[in-house]
Amino acid sequence: MSPADRLSRPLKGMIVGQVRALFNDQARGERPVQRRDDALFPPDSVAWRVHGDVTSMLVGGIAALLLQMLHPSVLAGVWDHSGFRDDMQGRLRRTARFIAVTTYGAPDDARALLAKVRRIHDHIGGTLPDGTSYRASDPALLAWVHVSEVLSFLDGWIRYGEPGMSRADQDRYVAEMARIAEPLGVEAIPRTRGEAEALQAAMRPQLKVDARTRDVATVLLQQPAPSLAARPFQTITMQAAIDLLPGWARTMHGLERPGLGVPLLRAGTFGVASTLRWAFRG
Repeated sequence: MSPADRLSRPLKGMIVGQVRALFNDQARGERPVQRRDDALFPPDSVAWRVHGDVTSMLVGGIAALLLQMLHPSVLAGVWDHSGFRDDMQGRLRRTARFIAVTTYGAPDDARALLAKVRRIHDHIGGTLPDGTSYRASDPALLAWVHVSEVLSFLDGWIRYGEPGMSRADQDRYVAEMARIAEPLGVEAIPRTRGEAEALQAAMRPQLKVDARTRDVATVLLQQPAPSLAARPFQTITMQAAIDLLPGWARTMHGLERPGLGVPLLRAGTFGVASTLRWAFRG
């Protein structure tokens, strides 16, 4: 019996219902994203496989945010220019829509969204507590944000979608993601997994944790569930994201491996991922 089969029918229904509500674009007055053969990424791209999996993308997205905020300038941009305390769910939804539009949507819509995000970055900047200036459009900063997302999405997919993914396909995915990185102003764009990991390692001396980092991480990880029924799904997603982090990043955040036990957590998350993959197929 698979992990998905072990989930009770009421639990499966609750999970599917809550995730559908979370990504209900029409309820927020937004046009649903339709998959198009002429999208920026073709249907046979690795990105279509990776980005189409709800659970691994949520887990990877949360892990990416935890990685990104370790850079003081990224953290400052969130601290100074966002309402993260009151709209963390909205931030996750907007990230999910950005990925959906740029991966599957009409090319003109994707390019317009990329241009919009770049314009927003051009107007974000300020000063760190130590007096250092920062700007969100800094290519090095954008590279850190990009590589954190790419590796987190990829590792989430490998763990909960395709454990046997070849290294060649991993490299293909990293190379494909340049189609998003270039329009946003990233200059040091990795083209292989090895290059992405090398860039991440080179940036580590610049990372730090302070009271503001801990505050933002707490808001992310302890945000109220949108409903009582959604709480189990949110809990397992957050725990799986902590588990997905590189060990050095977990240590910096002061986070311990999930109390559920790693094998149980991974089996449960794999079951949820399998259920959602079946429910959203087609």
